[in-house]
Amino acid sequence: MSYIDEVIKKTIEENPSEPEFHQAVKEVLESLRPVVEANEAQFRRDAVLERLVNPERQIKFRVPWIDDEGNAHVNTGYRVQFNSAIGPYKGGLRLHPSVNLGIIKFLGFEQIFKNSLTGLPIGGGKGGSDFDPKGKSDREVMAFCQSFMSELCKYIGADTDVPAGDIGTGAREIGYMFGQYKKLRGLFEGVLTGKGLSYGGSLARTEATGYGVLYILQEMLKCHGIDIAGKTITVSGSGNVAIYAIEKATQLGAKVVTCSDSTGWVYDPDGIDVEALKIIKEKNRQRLKEYPKFRPNAQYSDGKGVWTVKTDIAIPCATQNELTLEDAKTLVANGVFAVAEGANMPTTADATDYILENKILFLPGKAANAGGVATSALEMSQDSERLNWTFEEVDSKLKNIMINLYHNIDDAAKVYHMDDNFVAGANIAGFEKVVDAMEAQGIV
Repeated sequence: MSYIDEVIKKTIEENPSEPEFHQAVKEVLESLRPVVEANEAQFRRDAVLERLVNPERQIKFRVPWIDDEGNAHVNTGYRVQFNSAIGPYKGGLRLHPSVNLGIIKFLGFEQIFKNSLTGLPIGGGKGGSDFDPKGKSDREVMAFCQSFMSELCKYIGADTDVPAGDIGTGAREIGYMFGQYKKLRGLFEGVLTGKGLSYGGSLARTEATGYGVLYILQEMLKCHGIDIAGKTITVSGSGNVAIYAIEKATQLGAKVVTCSDSTGWVYDPDGIDVEALKIIKEKNRQRLKEYPKFRPNAQYSDGKGVWTVKTDIAIPCATQNELTLEDAKTLVANGVFAVAEGANMPTTADATDYILENKILFLPGKAANAGGVATSALEMSQDSERLNWTFEEVDSKLKNIMINLYHNIDDAAKVYHMDDNFVAGANIAGFEKVVDAMEAQGIV
């Protein structure tokens, strides 16, 4: 049995009931076969892959809080500090009922390579809780966040581990967590990113992930002789990533005709109205069924259906494994020529394989989604310098990072004769930098 097969088998055996983590490990290691086989004796001797797939530290804790009626609740909190070879742990905090250890580990493992690809000195980590902020009052969310940070603060710091937002964790939640950290630790430092502008946040951080998807997509298309202007795009999701991916796509001259949430989806043949979407989702925290009130020509449907619309490009921006094999077949049949993952691993493994087999240009999430964490790292730099950069400065740095990222993954794929396989290219480019740092630092 090959070294990679041994590690995959052992990972599954040692981490039962964690299918998302198994999927992430298999996807990465399978694409690394050319690199690992060329260095198998050395990597096996140094247990490189075992050290890569095992977190340096994983923390699980209870989070008690009291609701507005005086009732106590207990949620579970997590922080997985996966790899610090190239910098302090960096990764978001997800607040959603689906959160469990396996999902946090899958996200943290992906974060290692995503962070490495940015070219910035940040390691991989992830955290969160099965708490659901939806339907909770501000006071209830504050009570949870303060309790959550009361434990998490023992393990994080500006030079140790710098969490950020994720699904369910926006500016409100980051603010409550930062206030509690500052109170308990007595430190005003860049321990969290995604902060408000009045207390150390960065301009363009809100837009960064969505904008970054379009910057790398535009560069990939340009290098293949395709102009994004005039193209039609399907987007799933209606959260932070989706909203600003739609905004930037529109600015670049494309037309986005769909978006979705957990209850249904919208088709707007005239192009999604970003300002209406911001009012519904960011201001009023409502469901997308409100969208036709702003745009009478739009159609709202319950359930799932975004990928049935015939367009040129697909950008899944909702959640993991949302784009299935059947969806991939629909995209191919409809003539889609490019897919860029705005979310973390939104495409199932068999769907990814089908898309690649059909020669569709495919940007994996660890590359396309990296704009958010890249700008978080830029926020860390501003916090360290006690400076604020302009929106234009941050946006320009973000665009350059995403353009360079594309060329790094393209070059890595070509070195191993896998042209246009950006899944392999992203994994190889991210892996080589991390492993070089791990080997230099010894067996630790």
